[in-house]
Amino acid sequence: MAGVARTARPTTSMTMMARRACSRRLAVVAVGGNPIIKGFGIRVVPGITLSPTLYGRRSFSHSGHWRSAAIPRADRGGSKLWESAADAVADIRSGSVILSSGFGLCGVASTLIGALRNRGPESLHSLTAVSNNAGAEGRGGLALLTENGQVDRMIMSFLGPNKKLEKQYLTGKIAVELCPQGTLAERIRAAGSGIPAFFTPTGGNTLVQEGAIPARFDANGNVVEYGKPRETRIFDGRRYLMETALHGDVAILRAWKVDKAGNCVFRSARSTPNDVDLPGIFIDRIVPATESSLVEILKTRSTGESGETKTKGDAQIRRDRIARRAAKELKDGFYVNLGVGIPTMAPSFLPSGQQVWIQSENGILGMGDYPLPEDVDPDIINAGKETTTLVPGAATFDSSESFSMIRGGHVDVSILGALQVSAAGDLANYMIPGKVFKGMGGAMDLVSNPDNTKIVVATEHVAKDGSSKIVQTCSLPLTGARVVSTIITDLCVFEVDRKRGTLTLTEVAPGVKVEEVKSKTEAAFTVAEDLKAME
Repeated sequence: MAGVARTARPTTSMTMMARRACSRRLAVVAVGGNPIIKGFGIRVVPGITLSPTLYGRRSFSHSGHWRSAAIPRADRGGSKLWESAADAVADIRSGSVILSSGFGLCGVASTLIGALRNRGPESLHSLTAVSNNAGAEGRGGLALLTENGQVDRMIMSFLGPNKKLEKQYLTGKIAVELCPQGTLAERIRAAGSGIPAFFTPTGGNTLVQEGAIPARFDANGNVVEYGKPRETRIFDGRRYLMETALHGDVAILRAWKVDKAGNCVFRSARSTPNDVDLPGIFIDRIVPATESSLVEILKTRSTGESGETKTKGDAQIRRDRIARRAAKELKDGFYVNLGVGIPTMAPSFLPSGQQVWIQSENGILGMGDYPLPEDVDPDIINAGKETTTLVPGAATFDSSESFSMIRGGHVDVSILGALQVSAAGDLANYMIPGKVFKGMGGAMDLVSNPDNTKIVVATEHVAKDGSSKIVQTCSLPLTGARVVSTIITDLCVFEVDRKRGTLTLTEVAPGVKVEEVKSKTEAAFTVAEDLKAME
């Protein structure tokens, strides 16, 4: 079903959005699957995010931009059941801040978004939309509103492959405030919890701290608005940024089941009959979901696939070499987070019988392999928005809890890709000014606690243009400063002394000489006395 809820505290998926809206605004939930029934609770589906709204004012920590739109009032004495999504969103005003659940197309309140789109830009416009991303171009999610000219500003962590949105952003038709994924979740949660601001290590010594990421361009591509510099403070010798609560007017989400009181249950919750994932106090309006769940990136495996022998090209051989060595960083029982690309290949090289718990920041602990074609579930996806599976003992949760695990140092190892990594362990992996600008997603959060979570970079040694990715000082915007401990490339392995800012070459790939490594490495390094061969 679909529903409208007041926003309160945030979660990775629906629960977070609705709770954040619940601070005296409106939350609407669309319910799909089973009809409205009595007795159950909600768990967050992997990759769904809910946002809270506070009654009254709104302020944004990035641009300082804020609006004032009349907020639909909840009828406490009436039924929460509405006949249609169109009726439930009819009184939402232009200029409203919409908190939208979902991760990619997973968990998106498609029925409600469709109803908002059907109102047209003449009736509903100048919206500020808050979500992890804007859905898929031409297919679903908030992209249906941005393409329809109804959104003036997006607050998000990742643009992704949405070329239309990127063009709107670069030509001044829409503002985009990029916010690290974990920080975005926490700002929404704070709003619904009555907390005006908080301090986080995420984004320290980056453009986020400086407020230097462009938020709006003019039609000629000139920057006319930047983010807002963050206040910083030192706690226990570490720098933290102050982030302010992110309020909304309306939260829209999708649930699996809901009762007449508004108590919601999400899929993959493994909930018992008495469990409630999202209490009804956070939900104001309930409508049937008429749109089916969509799969953004379908990935499957075939039975016996692992036994197939395939001819591999040189590029794949290099990637396998990196992934095989990266797998040695994963010890039995470790909790690990793997970035997209080469890092996700590492588990396939683990010894038989060794188990690691893969954490996916969209809300999974215990992620498995790609599903068989008959087992595809649109509500179970990885951080790359690909279909995946859960292993026995897996848990699902919301974004706020997911990034609490990450920032709190509960993940043992995080393996990421890189555009550049410096001799001091600085990492740049989300932006090439003037060329690549997709957003940081959860990367800044993933490297925010390098003393407790080992950060490993797995990347090819040189870029496509032949330039070294291992540099003395990063020229690209940083994801994190002095965060990387180990660098694994197709040529070698470096260990990083983050305090001294130095590199030591500890391993070289078979057939690779130290002289080749030196010729392809911009950064200065020393060679270990017991230099080993990469296995």
